[in-house]
Amino acid sequence: MDVPSLRIAQVGSFHVGGRQIQVEGRDTQSIAFTRSTSFSYDPNGLYHIEQAYVQYFIPERLVSPLPIVLLHGGGFSGTMWESTPDGRPGWLQILLGLGFAVYVVDNVERGRASWCAIPEVWDGAPIVRSAQEAWSLFRFGSREDFQDRRPFPGQRFPTGDLDTFIMGHSPRWLTTTDAAVATFEAVLQRVGPCCVVTHSQGGEVAFRAAARHPALVPCLAALEPSGFPDEPSAFVGRSVLLITGDYMDAAPLWMSLRGKTEESIAALKEAGASATLWSLPRQGISGNSHMFMMDNNNAEIAELLSGWILER
Repeated sequence: MDVPSLRIAQVGSFHVGGRQIQVEGRDTQSIAFTRSTSFSYDPNGLYHIEQAYVQYFIPERLVSPLPIVLLHGGGFSGTMWESTPDGRPGWLQILLGLGFAVYVVDNVERGRASWCAIPEVWDGAPIVRSAQEAWSLFRFGSREDFQDRRPFPGQRFPTGDLDTFIMGHSPRWLTTTDAAVATFEAVLQRVGPCCVVTHSQGGEVAFRAAARHPALVPCLAALEPSGFPDEPSAFVGRSVLLITGDYMDAAPLWMSLRGKTEESIAALKEAGASATLWSLPRQGISGNSHMFMMDNNNAEIAELLSGWILER
């Protein structure tokens, strides 16, 4: 599918959520801003942390009153939705071209939301994903084939641009999920009723936040989530779509998550929610990695998703 030319009515951004903390009792120190400018820096004072940064794009002609809110996965920021590593339009551009207002979130600790540089506020230390881990974890190819960059047969991810892909990895803490949920709730309250589209680790954040705000999230699509609804009954009267890609037998982790995905769909249906599972290979769409929004058929999947949203 060709992405239509975009006519945008409004572009904007905002920070929302988080909390303020007061720092006291720390020593003043001399710091150098540049080689020619020094300054006496006092770390004590009032700070705002754990906010989200949200950028929004509203086309002139809308096909739906519900905007789409895009929430990233673990180790990523909102840039994952903007364009692909090989320079093709990402889901932000594609969904705009299809006529949706789109809000792109950098949640707690990621991207332009920034992260808290004050020691001891967040427990633990951040982790960063290596290229080797991304290669096997995201099912581009087997770990032993990383050195030769030999992907799985039929792989749709642009593996020739792996170096560009890993430039977008962000540090992540393993102890900030509760803060991410609370801040994403603030995003939903600011945006209003919307359809949430989330990926991987963002699934837990989105499901937990959406469960508390039924009127704000009538539909939610999760791409290979690693977290699922704790209370399926909270989604009664709403629509949930889970999507899984190819090569799910490549690692025990993915076989386990595929089972949990199927269990979650069954639990949602039993509770009375409208729940749908798209296994792309079962629908005749093969070769997709964990990164649907970057694979070479990303426009096809985005168009299928937009149809699901419009049907709601």
